[in-house]
Amino acid sequence: MNSSQPYIPQAGKRPGDRPQSPDQFRKSKRAELRIWWREIDRVLLFLILTLMAIGTAAVAAASPASASRLSTADVTLPELYFFSAHIRWQILGLITLIAASMLARENARRLGVMLAGMMICLLFLVPIIGTEVNGARRWINLGMSFQPSEFLKPAFAIGLAWIWSWRLRDPNLPVMWIATGVMLLVAALLMMQPNFGDTILFAGVWFVLLTLSGISVQRIGGVLAAGIAAVAAIYFLYDNARHRIDSFFGGGTAFDQVDLGQRTLLAGGWTGSGLWLGLRKMKLPEAHTDYIFSVIGEEFGLIACAIIVILYLAIIVRVLIRLVDEENLFTVLAAAGLATQIGGQAFINILVNLQLFPSKGMTLPLVSYGGSSTIAVCLAAGLLLAITRRNPFLTRETPGLRQLLSDTQAGIAGRAGSSSAKGDRA
Repeated sequence: MNSSQPYIPQAGKRPGDRPQSPDQFRKSKRAELRIWWREIDRVLLFLILTLMAIGTAAVAAASPASASRLSTADVTLPELYFFSAHIRWQILGLITLIAASMLARENARRLGVMLAGMMICLLFLVPIIGTEVNGARRWINLGMSFQPSEFLKPAFAIGLAWIWSWRLRDPNLPVMWIATGVMLLVAALLMMQPNFGDTILFAGVWFVLLTLSGISVQRIGGVLAAGIAAVAAIYFLYDNARHRIDSFFGGGTAFDQVDLGQRTLLAGGWTGSGLWLGLRKMKLPEAHTDYIFSVIGEEFGLIACAIIVILYLAIIVRVLIRLVDEENLFTVLAAAGLATQIGGQAFINILVNLQLFPSKGMTLPLVSYGGSSTIAVCLAAGLLLAITRRNPFLTRETPGLRQLLSDTQAGIAGRAGSSSAKGDRA
């Protein structure tokens, strides 16, 4: 090296730092993995991976039915066409899940907030350049066709949690009205598609975070009344929603997809007909996505369906247990929002398959076949794992979920007692 040539330090390096050897790099990566494995909620990770494994078997069962329905005179799809594609998407989903779970909590927050902003901007473009499928314009093509609303789901929960955590910096900030404004904007953009099912899901996440933020019972009652009024308005203003609701309450016919889903679900009895031995699934639309729960019921039985429901409940309970002594307000709200998003979507899908809810065109998270939707759900699960990681150097911000709920109840009781005392004096 020419001694007269000036020294130019590399990016991220300081003069005098020795370059990291390959052995040192491998050791640092192993150390990061050990820290990740120590901090991660391994029970929650196991529950998520179990559902994904069940989804692999379920898509294998549903693939012949969907391949047969989507085959044409010119193109005949192989029976396991969707199964092989699902495996590829699941591999990408697993990579996304692990990568997201290794993020630090602050980086997970930043990713969620930035993703929320990007997806809301894309929702503005969906009515203009979006692709219409089955009468709804929800997809956008940017080299790959995807629904911005799917990627907005995990980002929405994290974004709202971030907004509500502003209260710790300044209690006078109108965080409730800001969060409500964001919710109304997202709802308006979704109903332009129209996408009533996702609107309900986003509203559910918003309501859960609103409740955990310590809002009074009177305001919760007002919110519920406003929600009922909004559903009534949607019923009269949107033909698609009205037709589905009317079909649901009218009982439908043997040719309705909801009725077909229920008949398929019950056809296998308790133990199922066996893999690839189901017959009713061949008439079922969207067997590999929206109605995969019905395929599971026919081929693997109602016991397998009950196990899936228990697994979703276990995920929700596990997250709540993890948050009981959590001291970070953002963590409490973000994790609760993500659990609500995953669990809420699962139970809406299951209720539709049981003919207990109008058809919504919503997949079963971590189980249904999906391209970009699989990546989005795995991203949500990875962010949930990242946010619930136990950091030994937590900064105390709130007294934990248990004390937060206790203080909220005490505050409500105190306000009620104060109002009663004023009434007695009057």
